[in-house]
Amino acid sequence: MKKFVRGTAIVGVLTLAVAACGSKPTDSGTSGGSDNKAFKACMVSDSGGFDDKSFNQTSYKGLQDAVKAKGLTEVKAESKSDNDYPTNMTAMVAAKCNVIVAVGFKLEDATDKAANANAGIKFAIVDSAPAKPIANVKPLSFNTAQASFQAGYLAAAMSKSGKVGTFGGLKIPPVTIFMDGFAEGVAYYNKQKSKNVTLLGWDEAKQEGLFTGDFEDKAKGQNNAQNLITQGADIIFPVAGPSGLGGLQAAKASNGKVNAIWVDTDGCESAAEYCSVLISSVKKGMDVAVQDAVTSVVDNKFDNKQFIGTLENGGTGLAPFHEFDSKVPAELKTELDQIKTDIIGGKITITSKAQPQAS
Repeated sequence: MKKFVRGTAIVGVLTLAVAACGSKPTDSGTSGGSDNKAFKACMVSDSGGFDDKSFNQTSYKGLQDAVKAKGLTEVKAESKSDNDYPTNMTAMVAAKCNVIVAVGFKLEDATDKAANANAGIKFAIVDSAPAKPIANVKPLSFNTAQASFQAGYLAAAMSKSGKVGTFGGLKIPPVTIFMDGFAEGVAYYNKQKSKNVTLLGWDEAKQEGLFTGDFEDKAKGQNNAQNLITQGADIIFPVAGPSGLGGLQAAKASNGKVNAIWVDTDGCESAAEYCSVLISSVKKGMDVAVQDAVTSVVDNKFDNKQFIGTLENGGTGLAPFHEFDSKVPAELKTELDQIKTDIIGGKITITSKAQPQAS
């Protein structure tokens, strides 16, 4: 497992056996602004792993930032499959964690059960909210449909073939919310410009489209992207974690004919080897949200009110254009800024049913 802890000293390894996760939970101390080494800040990844260049990696950065800023001890468990979630969550409880952050919708059941059984531990979960609020669970949600709307408009405007494509990992709300927003952005471009850019890979009305079936298999992602490219798409929007990297591989192999827009984090930072084909990325401020959640426990300011990241509060947004900055027309940049203003102001209404609702 790739280690991402920077500036830390290993002070021990917990001897808790984690049957299926492929690695023992590791316990690392670090020097920070305060002496809080007795405080254990913990995280369980989903099956994509901490080095997925996307969802888990960004969330893990938030844990690292909190650990460094507050001088905490970090404990983490990397899941190798969905079967690992209950085991890894149990290991974190046994490690006497003060706060446990669960990364992803798929950890919802394991988190709810652990939280209900351990009232003395605080929990946070990314991309999920309990059906009924739980006193010791902080939901961290993101309305990525908003920035994905901008991405859809951007893709439609930049397409030369008049066809753009998207595919997902699993058909779950944290994935389809991106695809919905992207679809609505393409439709908005067509309406504003009297164009007919076609979206391949997702039908928002029917909620049907192209999926890899997991978040791990890059070959599936590459095959899905190639399928879209064969149909004429020249801009790809993968929403599939590590599987989506296969889509970036397909775009890069096109030798300039196909480009992409990444999700969750700025792809030019997390997957720099593909920056040459990335027009932009839909950022999701999981690092900041996770850091804030952990810090709130340290500072005795924890609450279970759901956080929803939006364009307005910076919880989601478009990343810089990087190598495409000179290729994106000034007029289009202005239009994207106006779209952001109109979404925040309510002039543009996004209809995706996957958008998080305040609990």
